[in-house]
Amino acid sequence: MPAPGAFADAVLELAIPCPLATAAAASFKEILVTYPATSPQPPDDALATTLKRTEIQHSRSSIPGREIVQVLTEIPVGVESGWHTHPGEEVGYIVAGTVQMAIHGRPTLTLQAGDGFLIPPRTPHNARDIGPGPGHMLSTYIVEAGQPLASFTGEPDGR
Repeated sequence: MPAPGAFADAVLELAIPCPLATAAAASFKEILVTYPATSPQPPDDALATTLKRTEIQHSRSSIPGREIVQVLTEIPVGVESGWHTHPGEEVGYIVAGTVQMAIHGRPTLTLQAGDGFLIPPRTPHNARDIGPGPGHMLSTYIVEAGQPLASFTGEPDGR
């Protein structure tokens, strides 16, 4: 058991098919660092009741007043996140599935496994899995420390 205040290493194996160019990438293994004596937990924010989300990492950033949070999200077929914002940037990658990403003020994106996306701070957006299987996204957030990771908003006007 690690000493108090030390980080514990853990391994999360995910059996998610990943249609990448190499056979070695048929599934991936993510090494994660968590707080002592804990395992990955769902983030405590507005989206926790809508999607299956697992917080992989959470730590202070070298940017003053910011923290970095990495989350693996599973979106069942036909389910959407609901319009929401984050108090900082979201840098995301579609691990599996096909996801429609509506971002206020931009054309809706259809993202497939292997595609990345960026959401600017406090920009309303909505993700919806369009099948045929569940969508899996890996998102890294660079957000204001001490703020909820996500907050629901209404659908923006003119959308």
